[in-house]
Amino acid sequence: MYGPTYRSGMGAFIIKSVVEKRRHKGYWLRVLGRVGIVCVLLGSVALAEFTGFTSEFLQFIRHEYGRRAQHTMEKWEDLVKEDRTIPERKKLEDVNLFFNKHIWFVDDLRHWGKRDYWATPMETMATLGGDCEDFTIAKYFTLREVGVPDEHLRLTYVRAIRLNQPHMVLAYYASKSSEPLILDNLTDRIEPASKRTDLVPVYSFNGQSLWRAKEFGEGRQVGSANNVNLWTSVIQRMRKEKFPY
Repeated sequence: MYGPTYRSGMGAFIIKSVVEKRRHKGYWLRVLGRVGIVCVLLGSVALAEFTGFTSEFLQFIRHEYGRRAQHTMEKWEDLVKEDRTIPERKKLEDVNLFFNKHIWFVDDLRHWGKRDYWATPMETMATLGGDCEDFTIAKYFTLREVGVPDEHLRLTYVRAIRLNQPHMVLAYYASKSSEPLILDNLTDRIEPASKRTDLVPVYSFNGQSLWRAKEFGEGRQVGSANNVNLWTSVIQRMRKEKFPY
């Protein structure tokens, strides 16, 4: 999916090194095993009552993915435990900036060895990489966790006009009839949909419903979010991670 080229400097070197490492035979078997271990280490952690990661979990992340991944997990922990009484706009800004700052854009084929793979927030943060869907999913669940209601959020598939490519963003609706604000991995600015003339909506969904629309707004409800197969797969893996949704 659409996203910026690897960021310059040390970040680009880190991602290039990770990608090269993943080409070795047997790497994907080790990754799958690690993801399974992450699920076990998370155990009964439920972020709805989140008190912090165990030292065992953080040590595992550091050993398997490096200090930078451990640091990201710790920073995310701080974000999730922030004061929930702060205005929702501030929550949007904090969450959008957090993932745009700490996660590198990597396309699915290079990152996961699959043409299209939607990662859980834990997978995205542990590997420090993802594409536009992974950014959007991580922001969506983090905002849910810090108290933003599900009905205010929609994961939205769009067409990025300038490059004529599919893309995904997170739309925030202060009310059912309000103009949404757009959270995007391409920019740290959160702008109203009317300012994002470079994006044409195709469909959107949240934890409950699926909508089809040619413009940002209410749209026409066409079913349940369960009709989106890749979304269902994410939910199943998050259940194993004990991540609330």
